[in-house]
Amino acid sequence: MVLAAGLGTRMRPLTDTLPKPLVSVGGKPLLDHVLDRLAEVGVETAVVNVHFFADQIERHLAGRRRPGIVISDERGALLGTGGGVRKALPQLGDGPFFLVNADTLWIDGVRPNLARLAERFDPAAMDALLLMAATCTSVGYAGRGDYLMTPDGRLQRRAEREVAPFVYAGVALLSPALFADAAAQTSAEPFALTRLFDRAEEAGRLYGLRLEGVWMHVGTPEAIEAAEKAILASAA
Repeated sequence: MVLAAGLGTRMRPLTDTLPKPLVSVGGKPLLDHVLDRLAEVGVETAVVNVHFFADQIERHLAGRRRPGIVISDERGALLGTGGGVRKALPQLGDGPFFLVNADTLWIDGVRPNLARLAERFDPAAMDALLLMAATCTSVGYAGRGDYLMTPDGRLQRRAEREVAPFVYAGVALLSPALFADAAAQTSAEPFALTRLFDRAEEAGRLYGLRLEGVWMHVGTPEAIEAAEKAILASAA
């Protein structure tokens, strides 16, 4: 599933007339960067949720064949990251699935990080496996990080005033079991995925995998130039 329904407020003024997933970086819309990565590892179908400038995203995706696109329509109400996935669960099937933010951008190392996630995921032990970027090597990121990670990969959310070495890169492999309680609810009330990540952490079933390569935080118009420089450097 690709999360493409957000408002992109920090990317204004570019998002005054354009949804953030269609903002171009390195000559390609962010959304296409993500879908191309999924196609490269053999993903055949991607569910894409839409809300803000939904018509533009649907038109952009109309001719896409790899992966094939299924639209999850949130025009009526923005459901948040967790609510958006909950709405799309019937379209995602019974097995583990990739979840990717439409505005995340990374350069792979020797092997594709999506393939590494698939190999590492253990449904017997995990409800969620998050791709984690090292804060010290990420491009355009200046935050305090999100998680600490144990040697076996278990994640612990940082305390409010703590600094953590890893930031969630907006890419994960999730089990439908993560949504067991949420899926049973009929309310369309929005909620964030972090609520489910916290619950998985408490149960010892939230794990992380360190990203190999470079993650780029493209949150503002100013960050686009830094990301494009990183892409050019990787191709040199």
